[in-house]
Amino acid sequence: MKKLSVLVIIFSAALVILYVGMPVLDYGFWGLPFALAVLTTIWIAFNMTVIPQYNAGVQTFQLKPNSKVPTVILGILLIYSIVLPMITSWPLLHTSEYRNLIGTVEMGENLSTHMAPISMEKVRVVDQSLANILGDKVLGAQPALGSQVRLGTFNIQKVKNDLYWVAPLLHSGFFMWNQNKEGTNGYVMVNASNERDVKLVQEVNGKKIRIKYQSEAYFNDYLERHLYLSGFYNVGLTDYSFEINDDGVPYWVVTKYKKTIGFYGENAVGVVLVNTETGKCEEYGIENTPAWVDRIQPDYLIEKQLNDWGTYVKGYWNFSNESKLQITQGLTLVYGEDNKSYWYTGLTSVGADEATVGFVLVDTRTKKTVWYRQSGATEAAAQKSARGKVQEKRFSASQPVPYNINNIPTYVMTLKDDGGLVKMFAMVAIEDYTIVGVGNTLTETLMSYKNAFNMAGNKVNPKSITKKQILKSVVLRINSDIKNGNSFYYFTVEGKPNIFIGSSQISNELPVTLKGDSIAISFDDDTQGLIDISSFKNQSIGKR
Repeated sequence: MKKLSVLVIIFSAALVILYVGMPVLDYGFWGLPFALAVLTTIWIAFNMTVIPQYNAGVQTFQLKPNSKVPTVILGILLIYSIVLPMITSWPLLHTSEYRNLIGTVEMGENLSTHMAPISMEKVRVVDQSLANILGDKVLGAQPALGSQVRLGTFNIQKVKNDLYWVAPLLHSGFFMWNQNKEGTNGYVMVNASNERDVKLVQEVNGKKIRIKYQSEAYFNDYLERHLYLSGFYNVGLTDYSFEINDDGVPYWVVTKYKKTIGFYGENAVGVVLVNTETGKCEEYGIENTPAWVDRIQPDYLIEKQLNDWGTYVKGYWNFSNESKLQITQGLTLVYGEDNKSYWYTGLTSVGADEATVGFVLVDTRTKKTVWYRQSGATEAAAQKSARGKVQEKRFSASQPVPYNINNIPTYVMTLKDDGGLVKMFAMVAIEDYTIVGVGNTLTETLMSYKNAFNMAGNKVNPKSITKKQILKSVVLRINSDIKNGNSFYYFTVEGKPNIFIGSSQISNELPVTLKGDSIAISFDDDTQGLIDISSFKNQSIGKR
């Protein structure tokens, strides 16, 4: 009976450990040996013999295990958890494996060739912190809803060719979950290119959205436990990100990973898509994951793999740091000319401050990595340069996002006040962070930036500069507009549907130009509907 009771206790403890702790039952994970160690300890505790002893008339008791087997098991588990990881995972013994975990790093010619030109209407001006502020305002407008739920983490993704920050509504506590077990109703979308486009989505095709399985639910509704009980108990799961498909149906996108170097060397192998309402789990490999899923490779895994690739370039024993590289300032999710998403970061030499030796783009799905070996500014240096243009205002700069502006790789960022609201915009040339443009609108910023790099001469790689168009025509319309104390002149010409814009800084002849004047202008051959000019000459002045 005693042995049966001990077995029942151990079995019950095992169920509790599996349900609460959810250890991954696979080689390379510490959860399994830890669970076995706890169960073995319970076994030892209930199989001790109490031996009374007398010493000088005083009775004492000695505990003696009935069997040496549990002690041997604990010893094996100790070796498994400490000695084995050292042998199978120590970088000194597996240097090349750590360095090659990122895969083949291809060499790219020019960063701008990979990034498509973009119109100002599509530039990302809302970062994650601003999305949080805007999302909280949406919930604040509905007090009854705001008291029951809270916003989850915003993730950026492309939805029907537009970029959105999307965050789920989560339970605000145990009692709210207990009152609303069918799930929270909806998610918030913030257009990354338009801070006025913020919406709370609670229905899709006339059907209410329910987020039943989530990180703020309990018992079997808890997302991680739901996956564990659904059969994913022997694979590593990470990066629980909230995404919606192109129809607006919400899912949890969870990355599956394996340990490839003993107890370390985590490498993504696919995803599990979890329907937030039904809990249905669909497992995919990297090759057949649905196209609407933007990210399979977690940013923290790519950071680790890139840093290992740069650290072990000369092997483990490299105390002089010769040729060592490291990433600059985390990873930024960007989109390339092929409409795919990439993790972007700069690479700098170990010990370097503001300069990079190149830039890396890593496909967020396949992990294909391309290194553009060209010098430039780190994200931190670009932020500092942008703030320096308006240092009297004490603005903070958002995380720079790289774009192709007139074939010039350019960091675009917002300048925000202490309340986190966007007040100005900035563009900084990646190859030379002294070339900066700031403005109160993106159009004004673009004009300032173009003027800056046009005056930079050979400071910017001439191969990157967009070819100038020269146009001689007649003015059809012209009018001025004053913005923030600056005068801008808008005009149209014969034979062109575009509107051209320039300031008196371009030419003193702009303020005295009239309808019907013959002019000669130059401008960048870009895709903008509103084209800012690089030079202006009124050929009618002096001929009247």
